[in-house]
This record gives sequence, C-alpha cells and structure tokens, in this order.
Amino acid sequence: MIQIGSKQYQNVTWGLALGSFLIFCNLYLFQPMLPYMAQHFVVTETQINWIFAASTLALSVFLVPWAVASESYGRRKVMLTGLLSLPFINLAMLMSDSLLSLILLRALLGVALAAFASVAVAYMVEELSEKAFSKAIGTYIAANSLGGIFGRIAGGTLTDALGWQYAVLVIAGLTFLGGLVVIRLLPIQKNFTPQRGMLRYHNKALIKHMRNKTLWLAMLVGGINFALFVNLYSVMGFRLVAPPLSLPVSLASLIFLCYLAGTISSKLTGRWCAHFSPIAGIVTGSAISFVGMMVAYFDSIASMVLGLMLISFGAFFTHTLAYSWVSRKATHAKATATALYLVHYYIGGSIGGFFLIYCWQHGGWLSVMQGGSVLYLALFSLCYLLSKQDAKPTDCEPLAENSAILGPNSNLEAK
Repeated sequence: MIQIGSKQYQNVTWGLALGSFLIFCNLYLFQPMLPYMAQHFVVTETQINWIFAASTLALSVFLVPWAVASESYGRRKVMLTGLLSLPFINLAMLMSDSLLSLILLRALLGVALAAFASVAVAYMVEELSEKAFSKAIGTYIAANSLGGIFGRIAGGTLTDALGWQYAVLVIAGLTFLGGLVVIRLLPIQKNFTPQRGMLRYHNKALIKHMRNKTLWLAMLVGGINFALFVNLYSVMGFRLVAPPLSLPVSLASLIFLCYLAGTISSKLTGRWCAHFSPIAGIVTGSAISFVGMMVAYFDSIASMVLGLMLISFGAFFTHTLAYSWVSRKATHAKATATALYLVHYYIGGSIGGFFLIYCWQHGGWLSVMQGGSVLYLALFSLCYLLSKQDAKPTDCEPLAENSAILGPNSNLEAK
C-alpha cells in the first residue's frame, strides 16, 4: 500500500484531484451560460435547460455501468477512457449547428464524465494506506468543489467576452493538457485485479437496496435536495440577467462563489453528529435552505447573495448527512448503495430544473418560491418517514459532495 509522504502518494493524490477538477469543470460549464444560450438559439428557458440536464441525466444513468465495467477492465483504464474523450466531445460541440446536436453531445459528455466519477475513490481506497487515504480524500473533495466553481465562472466570463464557442474551446484545451498530466501521474494499480462476472452481483445488490425503505427514503431526500439546490442557482442566473438588474452573464456567474458556504457546512456535519441525530440535521439543513429561498425574494444583490449562501449552506449540510446515512445503513454492497444515491441525486438535479424553470417562466421568483415550497414539503415529509426508522446519532458519518463510488473489492466495502 502507498504511504503518506512517498512520491507515489503525491502522484495519486494530485493526479486524481486534477482529474476531478477537470470533470466538474466540464459538467457545470454550461450552467451559467443558459440565459445566453436561450437568446442564441431563440428558445425558452425550459428548452435550453436540456443543455445542462442532458449531462447530469446521462451521468446519473451511467454511474453504475461504469463502476461495473471497472471491475472487469480496471479502474485506471476506465477513468482515463472517460477523461481523455472529453476534449474530443467538446470539439465536436463546436461543429454542431443545432440545439439538438448540442444537447446530444452534452449527453455523451455526461456518459464520459461518469467513467471518472464512478471509480476514482475506489482507486484511492485500494492503492493508498488507510492513513494516506484519509488525507488524500480531502484534497480530492476540495478539487470537486473548486472544479465546479471554476467551470461555472469560466463559462460565464468567457461566454460574455468571446462567445460560448471560446468557452468550450478553452475548457477542451485545458482538459486535454490536464488529461496528459493525469496519465503521467497516475500509476498502474497494484492492489486490484480486474475480474469478470460482477454484473449479477451488482444486479442483486441494486434490487435489495431498492427494497430497503430506509435507504430509498434517504436517496429520495438526496434527489429532491439537489433538485432544489442546483436549479435555484440556474433560475437565479436567468433572474440576474433579466430586468430590472440586467447583469451581464460574466457578473451573474459570480454567484457560484456562494457555493463556498456549502463547502464549510459539509465539514460541520461531523460536529453535528457528535451531539445530534442525522435526521435532525437533514431537517435543519433543509430549513436553512428554505429560508434562503425566501430571503432571495427581494430584488437586491445583497438579498440574493445572502439567500444563495443560505441555500448552499443548508443543501450541502443535508446532502452530506443523507449520503452518510446511505453509506452507514447499507448492510452489504455499500458501493452499490452509494452509487444508487448518486443516481437519485443527479436525476433529481436533471428533472428539478424543468419544474423550477417552468415556474420561473410563468410567475417569476414568487412562482419559484411556491413550486420550491412543494419540494421542501416533500423533503420534510421524507424526513418524518426516515425518523420512523429509529435513527441513532452514531449512525452518522460525514461524507462530502460528489464522493465517487467504491467497488465491491475495495477496502471500505468490507468495513
């Protein structure tokens, strides 16, 4: 096993962190560009949302298949296949002459993104010592968040200055060069041997997890929470570029810096779990997020920024605890359980956008608040049902956003 301080440890840590950074740059590049793209293609906000939703939806669908494929062909091969295909898919977007072709290519991008996201943590678990993994995972998770923020801000600023094609071209070039660095840094696995015949194992595990009410409720919590979180930001992007504020896309994209409030809150879940139950934390996080949506009602930059910070703080808090719940409550095949959680998570983000953006189109932020309140009511109802499962504070262990899927051969899987 690779130990802290060794050259291989540095290579694995920074190689996977760089790969993660690039993955989330690509995933969220188009989110701040949606208002611009709606004008460019002369379509409604709901129609243009397919550019963003196609990637997240495809990502959610292919997480488990890629995880299974990595059992047969190896983690490193699967990760590099997905990562190195991204620049070519982005270049193909530059040649697309219709919204439909762009949406289809963004869906293909989501398939490629899932390859890296599904097995990166499994690679770390299998190659690093327990102490080395505990330290390396923090760098990997930080890269997740920073990649998402950088991708969004780069997308908004470059589009506003040069056009959406240049934003895609820059990210494609950055991904290609970064991918070459990842290839050089990431060593071939020594503690994992690919094996065939894992499909039946995963299918049985999926069925058992879906029949487990405790797990399924937490997965639904994660899906609804992300549906609200990521799409309230998308709607806010449309709101900021519309009258009376009429901000340029470059300035509107800076709202994604508010995500940093969520990075802080996800780290606080450990302290919460030491004194309170995870369900109470999920309720608290959802309540804070709900208050943020209400605060953002007022047409002032300060109010909107404060509202988004509260939304981020609460949503990350809820997500971390819900994800942890699934990991701790799964009695077997924990990797498959966390994969299913992420499937619900990204599907929720995909579908929720059409609902909240539809509300925005037909009634502004007030209508968004009304539609969002329905989703928050569903969240609180799910929390009540979860509380009937006799949750205990010791069942809680913090996990961070976008932690990838571990394979059934990983060390954590046996714990």
